[in-house]
Amino acid sequence: MKRGIAKILLDVRRGDGPPAARHWTFPALVTTERLVKEQPKIAAGAVRAIVKTQRALRADPQLAVKAAQRLFPAEEASLIAYEVAHDAPFYDPTITAEMIACISRFAREIGALEGEIRHDELVATQFAGLWQG
Repeated sequence: MKRGIAKILLDVRRGDGPPAARHWTFPALVTTERLVKEQPKIAAGAVRAIVKTQRALRADPQLAVKAAQRLFPAEEASLIAYEVAHDAPFYDPTITAEMIACISRFAREIGALEGEIRHDELVATQFAGLWQG
């Protein structure tokens, strides 16, 4: 049930704000470079699990209700399918060079970063085959 007590006022993913803002927020699996280098099978397994989950939720947002029922009260858990369906277009594991350039520029502009961050410094591109296609 929706009570109308809250609204999303700004969603940069959908074009609210400057065009570069579309790339200021996205889901990411974060780990250490050490884990990627020393245990690539574990890192690859995590990537595969995320890709599989995103695809499953895009295909059937109701799957999220089953998971939410274990964590939230019934009324709140019932709302999750709507939110998943609403956000399904953004369930994409790809982190592009453009995305990294945009967030890097933003971080420099607000004084949180000095210098440029390259895509291959931040993204484990050796796993690209797992999230593409």
